[in-house]
Amino acid sequence: MIGGVGGRGRLRLAAAAVAVALLGTGCAGAGEERPPSAETPPAPGLAPYYSQRLDWSGCGDGFECAELQVPLDYDRPDGERIEISVIRLPASGDRIGSLIINPGGPGGSGIEYARAARSVLTPRLRERFDTVGFDPRGVGRSTPVECLDDDELDDYVTLDASPDDADESEALREGAKAFAAGCREKSARLLPHVGTVDAARDMDVLRAALGDEGLTYLGKSYGTFLGAVYADLFPGKVRALALDGALDPRLSPLELNRTQAEGFEVAMRSFIEDCLGDEGCPFRSGDVDGALREVTDLLDRADREPLRNTTGDGREVTESWTALGILAPLYDRRSWPALRQALGEAFRGDGTTLLRMADLLVDRRGGGYSNQTEANMAINCVDHVYPEEDAYAEAAERAARLAPRFGEHVMWGSLPCAFWPAENSRSVDERLDAEGAPPILVIGTLRDPATPYRWSQALAEELSSGVLLSFDGDGHTAYFTGSSCVDRAVDTYLIDVKPPADGTTCPKIS
Repeated sequence: MIGGVGGRGRLRLAAAAVAVALLGTGCAGAGEERPPSAETPPAPGLAPYYSQRLDWSGCGDGFECAELQVPLDYDRPDGERIEISVIRLPASGDRIGSLIINPGGPGGSGIEYARAARSVLTPRLRERFDTVGFDPRGVGRSTPVECLDDDELDDYVTLDASPDDADESEALREGAKAFAAGCREKSARLLPHVGTVDAARDMDVLRAALGDEGLTYLGKSYGTFLGAVYADLFPGKVRALALDGALDPRLSPLELNRTQAEGFEVAMRSFIEDCLGDEGCPFRSGDVDGALREVTDLLDRADREPLRNTTGDGREVTESWTALGILAPLYDRRSWPALRQALGEAFRGDGTTLLRMADLLVDRRGGGYSNQTEANMAINCVDHVYPEEDAYAEAAERAARLAPRFGEHVMWGSLPCAFWPAENSRSVDERLDAEGAPPILVIGTLRDPATPYRWSQALAEELSSGVLLSFDGDGHTAYFTGSSCVDRAVDTYLIDVKPPADGTTCPKIS
């Protein structure tokens, strides 16, 4: 998510291995096809947006790209317009309609995620649906938020997020203020309008422009929040929504941070339990608690003296970079062997591999950053009501007690929101029940590090038509990560609009 780690590097896509392979794309447009569905716009002044046609053009590897026009401010639809970049992979067989997918974040590029459609969706889904991705407003190619340059982002991520003295606390405070000030300087007009309510309204305009009477959607991590907000705003326009790795909309932002930090601790324990049975495991301790102390000692060591960095880029592998490098592969069980290797090197003083893994988490490529960290912060800060700065020290102390290795890092990551220069122009309803929507499928993984299982339980209960599918597994999100049980249930729901029985549990992968 969503919270602290998200602010310092968003919660990555469901599979880190897939995220590494994602490719960019450009969008352009000519070649109109499929007129939008005839319907009454939900508010005066929006008819031109709901009646627009998407002009698709080829953008490589079988994909087509276009631009969607939406109002910057839905309260002033006759005012400034912005563009939302859209991509699709046409269905390979008997087409039902469009499947819009979102990887999470907030700040994740739906364009890049859709580019990976052949790696993140089953052939069965790709046969029946056009796979459609879009960069939400403020993200990537869709009128992106800008705040800091690459060197400034390096400095921000390097800040000690577990301050030991007054100087480190002050540096963290000044870094958070500088982040907020940079966003105000470069993106002031955009900041009030990048929240999830506006993104959900954009998604309804996109649904109409695609010609679909109802939305078919697969959202992961933060994408579950986007989907739930959409369903609450437009319950009559829901066809089928699969929400994988859910957020609990009832929690405050600092509660979300704390619970997420606890989730990472659970994932770390699961990783260690698996590692101790492998002959290549780098831990000297023969038990989980001892190995956890070794991780704590490593973070303390990097805090005292940075680990070696052999990339030649001049960065120091500080405690914050080390923590991010450990967190990144916890998202996907398939990355655990790489984490074993990285920790073995780090115990010998070399933090290079951990640094490279951290770069994946913050989307730092070739020395430069995408805008995902800035977009993540901008969206989070206007989606929720954050407390004044004085509340963070106590919250971080409590988080550190419950999640000793990651609690402070996650909690302090939201500090720029205490200084944020904009309020959301459209607030999220406190209760997201989506009354009147057809069954909505919520998928929760029992040992999900980033969106703890109880969040999925809570969202399924909150939605008036929520159906919970559980997966006895590890890693962030469940769909297309190795469970044929999960894949069959989700595919059947999205294709036939037939959800599994509420409370169904898919077994652990042997």
